[in-house]
Amino acid sequence: MIRSLTIVRPTASAAEQKALSRLFDALGFERGAGWDSGREKGESFLAPAGNLEIAQGWGAGQADLLVEVSDLDAAHATAKKSRAGAVGGIAHTTWKSRMFLFDADALRIGFWQFDKPPRARFQTREGELMVAGARFGIVVSRFNAFITERLLQGALDALHRSGTRDQDIEVVRVPGAFEVPLAARTLALQKKPAVDAVICLGLLMRGETSNYEHMANEVARGIGRAAEASGKPCTYGVLTCDTLEQAVDRAGLKMGNKGFEAAISAVEMVSLGRKLRERKKQGKQKNQGKRSAARKKR
Repeated sequence: MIRSLTIVRPTASAAEQKALSRLFDALGFERGAGWDSGREKGESFLAPAGNLEIAQGWGAGQADLLVEVSDLDAAHATAKKSRAGAVGGIAHTTWKSRMFLFDADALRIGFWQFDKPPRARFQTREGELMVAGARFGIVVSRFNAFITERLLQGALDALHRSGTRDQDIEVVRVPGAFEVPLAARTLALQKKPAVDAVICLGLLMRGETSNYEHMANEVARGIGRAAEASGKPCTYGVLTCDTLEQAVDRAGLKMGNKGFEAAISAVEMVSLGRKLRERKKQGKQKNQGKRSAARKKR
């Protein structure tokens, strides 16, 4: 009968809520719907997994909420940079993990990571939300600039939070959303300076004719083909909306900023690509070592 688990914690002020929201965005939480009833206003954040635990001997001073992360040191640095609350030092726990406490005025969060991840029946690899030395291209449509500029600012904010420098970001502006795929393909294939991923931003609004459907399908297909042709991530941050209100909501209002989300996806895919290539390289070296050992035995 139970469908989901929701933990609601009040914040001490609107400023604290805004600061915590920025921190959660930087750490990679997915935005939920949120609500605003006039008297109460809430923001929702979704995690990939959750569970309910009950315990004896859980001492005073422990966290109100525990958040497991994949890179505790990176999360610690992000929390300190956010200045949204007091950040404690990283310490070992009694349950074979490390943790640091984050104290806002009305909420204490424990961010933690296992010393050694529990053994699973299968191998799992995923990208990180911090990547060093990567170059990103951003293709943004000038048409409907009052929306696409907000998407661009969201994408830039995400890249800066992930550790990307301004000199490692190349912005290309095109007339409209239909021209985004061609520019993305050209940018992804360029050799000098090469980019590791391309973030595609634009807006398509439904009109009175069927032009909207044709355009939306072609833009999505074109961005996918650009990724296939280049072998580099080309993330989709093109809004397809029925109304202007929907576009505004998705460009930094109620539904988050899709430019920010597209940039975070690009960062994660670049990180994952590096891990997969390193894994492949290690596999080749291991096989070469086995062949060399076999030749010596002969």
